[in-house]
Amino acid sequence: MTSHADARARLLELIKDLAVVRGKVTLSSGKEADYYIDLRRVTLHHEASRLVGEVMLDLVDEAGIEFAAAGGLTMGADPVGTAMMHAAGGRDRAVDAFVVRKAQKSYGMGRQVEGPGVDGRDVVVLEDTSTTGGSALTAVEGVRKAGGNVKAVAVIVDRDTGAKERIEAEAGVPYLFAFGLDELGL
Repeated sequence: MTSHADARARLLELIKDLAVVRGKVTLSSGKEADYYIDLRRVTLHHEASRLVGEVMLDLVDEAGIEFAAAGGLTMGADPVGTAMMHAAGGRDRAVDAFVVRKAQKSYGMGRQVEGPGVDGRDVVVLEDTSTTGGSALTAVEGVRKAGGNVKAVAVIVDRDTGAKERIEAEAGVPYLFAFGLDELGL
């Protein structure tokens, strides 16, 4: 296990090197930006994934949030939840991961939240980055419908575009983030 400061510093370096793409892009929210933070280049990277799990687990723990499972809207949250599950396992903690579909399935078991059940459990909703908070709010709604008790929303990078304020107002839970745009030089 890497020290918290070392893991955070190395993850920040990897985000800057691998995930920040400069140029005009349209975000999932429909807004335009002069850069894109492609965190899948980090969350699915052999070295960075481990660091994502450690940094995000520390972030939630330092906020005093107790939880049994972590996950969010597929696909941005999937590798973040898995990384946190593995980081927790490395610390002899049982934290499950889950995946939230955009809509409930109309076939099979008809679930919107996949993985170990969240019913009656304290959970953290994750996202890699958030602009408007829409994806995280969709996940919060799905988890609550499945009986989960959402304790917080946590993201790797906050774009400082109102997601924090919207999530805290609409979901009524704390919004945590590991890195802000200022740390990325954006």
